[in-house]
Amino acid sequence: MTPSHIDYAIRHAVDPEAAARMDTEALRANFHISDLFRPGRIALTYTHYDRMIVGGAMPIDAPLPLETIRPTGTPRFLDRRELIAVNIGGAGRVEVGGESFRLEARDMIYAGMSKDVSFSSNDPAAPAKFYLLSAPAHQALPTRHIRIGDAKRLDLGSAATSNERSIFQFIHPEGVKTCQLVVGMTQLAPGSVWNTMPCHVHDRRMEAYLYFDLADSARILHLMGEPSETRHVVMAKEEAVLSPPWSIHSGCGTSSYAFIWAMAGDNVDYTDVEMVPMEALK
Repeated sequence: MTPSHIDYAIRHAVDPEAAARMDTEALRANFHISDLFRPGRIALTYTHYDRMIVGGAMPIDAPLPLETIRPTGTPRFLDRRELIAVNIGGAGRVEVGGESFRLEARDMIYAGMSKDVSFSSNDPAAPAKFYLLSAPAHQALPTRHIRIGDAKRLDLGSAATSNERSIFQFIHPEGVKTCQLVVGMTQLAPGSVWNTMPCHVHDRRMEAYLYFDLADSARILHLMGEPSETRHVVMAKEEAVLSPPWSIHSGCGTSSYAFIWAMAGDNVDYTDVEMVPMEALK
């Protein structure tokens, strides 16, 4: 039975030929994820792309325990999984295996297999918003708390190409060890609107984006699809989108913004990508 404070949905994998035939409604139904942060609830989307779970937890007055859901097929949520939670809201706490961690905005925590986890907010008037990412794991690894100041930072792009941005790698091969999750955050500079262009694909890993840090009225055109058959999904703040291994994942906004990118799949090599020449895009 699903716990009363948890909602979940399932997304099945889609092949590129099927995606090319989809209209706007079908694209959104298969790849777009909205309403992640529901007051006093945990919302999860179980995907059949590398069994990644994408979700959100927004505790208000009481802690929210991360209990199992039917698709995991295990007594506890993390019996055969690992988890990363990134806070994009007010200050909060994450309890992992009886140990409590304070997460400020843009901090994250990694929890390995077989750990009980719960989420809480320090101030109900300014609640924490924990973005959740979980993938199957094959070994139990230590809990790690990574503050935004501890992340590996790369400054890329330029104002001339409207893509001046800072990449913060929370999880990377030289840092915190995971079984398969790779997670980071990108912050665009004021006046820059393009992310991840020139674009790429990586057939060995799926990816998910969460867009945030933009006004209610702002929008992002997220580009997806095979390079020769692109589509777009219109995104508002605090919405996520799934990117299959065969798809590009790029976007352009009506203002600067931030996004959290997360991958799961065959390896944790951030550089294992196939670049797409600009002339190949259609």
